[in-house]
Amino acid sequence: MEKNKRLILVSGMSGAGKSTASRILEDMGYRVIDNFPVQLLSLLVDMIETSNDPRYSYIALATSAQDFPYFLRAVKGQNIEAQVLFMDASDSVLLHRYKSTRRLHPLLITNTVNTLEEAIAVERQMFTRSMDNSFITIDTSFLSEKEFRRRIEQHFSKSAVPTFSISFVSFGYKYGVPMDADLMIDVRFLPNPFWVVSLRPYSGNDKEVYDYVMDKPETQEFLKRLLAFTDYALEQYAAEGKNHFTVAIGCTGGQHRSVTITNFLYDHYRTKYNCYKEHRDEKEWIKG
Repeated sequence: MEKNKRLILVSGMSGAGKSTASRILEDMGYRVIDNFPVQLLSLLVDMIETSNDPRYSYIALATSAQDFPYFLRAVKGQNIEAQVLFMDASDSVLLHRYKSTRRLHPLLITNTVNTLEEAIAVERQMFTRSMDNSFITIDTSFLSEKEFRRRIEQHFSKSAVPTFSISFVSFGYKYGVPMDADLMIDVRFLPNPFWVVSLRPYSGNDKEVYDYVMDKPETQEFLKRLLAFTDYALEQYAAEGKNHFTVAIGCTGGQHRSVTITNFLYDHYRTKYNCYKEHRDEKEWIKG
């Protein structure tokens, strides 16, 4: 495929945001095709590869769990560099979304399963056989639509040059873990500023908390060992051709230690890689 052409396979768990992702990509100028017949895939791939029609320069193919393996094989079997956008969410969130909207899961519509819980479990198992660490996975369990749009634009902007990028995400274990993390780091063993009354209202975005966490000998020893690992591992992932890597850093509430370490890692790597950071559970507390 020519360098100015791009093909994205959009798939993922039903209810995780595939339709929203398709709409965002369409707003970004992609030609979005949903439920394209599997039998005609070879014709479409050939058209994308050979056509000079600008309408086929930026294509997004949205596909279900049943058809996803066929789409994946079709694009991998041709001279095409395609990316996969995989939408995911926790089982409990998917269950809540379906019950809230009263929509029927696709596997229930086709009588493949008997209950919604079974439908979610079976669909997840269907995807497990095809998952690859090169996929760009977005966990929408806690995302606002604004943040959802920002992430898709971050990865698939038509003006962006595909390159290795890293997202550093802080979170609180009490609110659940990010499902799209490639590497999860638990920093709950570090001294906790929450137990210092004067620091409790602040977060790792504030100098008082940042300095408290960073100045501890436990933190300094931990970071020395962590960086020895991440410096090497990230270089290897970049050399392997992986497009994006998500590092999730968790503490109990996602306010102090995880935010501090996330800020440190972002500052440490942003001059070497294309980096992003997000504090998923950091709250704007009233200070003083």
